Amino acid sequence: MLYIGCHLSSSKGFAAMGRQALELGANTFQFFTRNPRGSRAKDLDPADAAALRDLLARHGFHFSKSMGQNFLIDTHVLEKIISAAGITKNDCVLEIGPGIGTMTQYLAENAGHVVAVEIDRNLIPILKETLADYDNVTVINEDILRVDIKALAEEYNGGKPIKVVANLPYYITTPIIMGLFESGVPIDNITVMVQKEVADRMKEGPGSKDYGALSLAVQYYAEPEIVANVPPNCFIPRPNVGSAVIRLTRHKEMPVEVKDPALMFKIIRASFNQRRKTLQNGLGNASELPYTKEQIAAAIAEMGLTPTIRGEALSLAQFAQLSDILGAMK
Repeated sequence: MLYIGCHLSSSKGFAAMGRQALELGANTFQFFTRNPRGSRAKDLDPADAAALRDLLARHGFHFSKSMGQNFLIDTHVLEKIISAAGITKNDCVLEIGPGIGTMTQYLAENAGHVVAVEIDRNLIPILKETLADYDNVTVINEDILRVDIKALAEEYNGGKPIKVVANLPYYITTPIIMGLFESGVPIDNITVMVQKEVADRMKEGPGSKDYGALSLAVQYYAEPEIVANVPPNCFIPRPNVGSAVIRLTRHKEMPVEVKDPALMFKIIRASFNQRRKTLQNGLGNASELPYTKEQIAAAIAEMGLTPTIRGEALSLAQFAQLSDILGAMK
């Protein structure tokens, strides 16, 4: 049998070490029976030791990584996420993908109420165990993309804006974030762990190679700010890419006025689908846009732009202006 383990701190007790080892996917661990720095070791609590033995017996000390997740193990990063989100006892927090509940515990200690949505049913018994001491946490076993989050905000926060915190699976980051914004859910801010490359794209402006449809979509709804860069060694298993914590603070007022936001985003997507083409050719080749090449050329000229300009050079305000001009040509 292969034993995979780690060295853990006993400062929070034996049961806490067991829960952390579960998160790491370990089936053993070691710890100092006395503090190696010379100070007094933590007293043995028989009840705490019994809780650890019970935890190991019932859960087999195995944790199956699934759903494309990489589990965050650095407590300093967890604290940064809580701080960046500005969680207070007045807040209702939606946590997406709580795993075994490590970050959920931090949230519960700081928030008024936490609604944790976990898709993996195998994690629900562990969440019941790790969150047993918290009466302000509601766990829902469901796919977040199928959850009526607006109804959750109404039920648990009286329809007032919620805060969203998550360590998102990288393959589904964009659908989740855009789904939250586009659904009209009342949101104060979204603080999430994402792939570093994705975080960079969210905050970039015109002219950058990272600037694109995601940048414009996020910036239309929120003010993005990268609050921490997180190296691969903060996760188990180690991802092949760097990560970042980004906070998306919802605009109280939209940064631009546009008559038809849906049309604007069609134009934006068409502009970046063929990134190396000019804006005029990119829009002209888009089957979802009902405009002739002559109409597109006229709209670009009306804005005072050169016919050879590319979509990556336009700001959000310019895309809004272009949308309104083309919209009037229908």
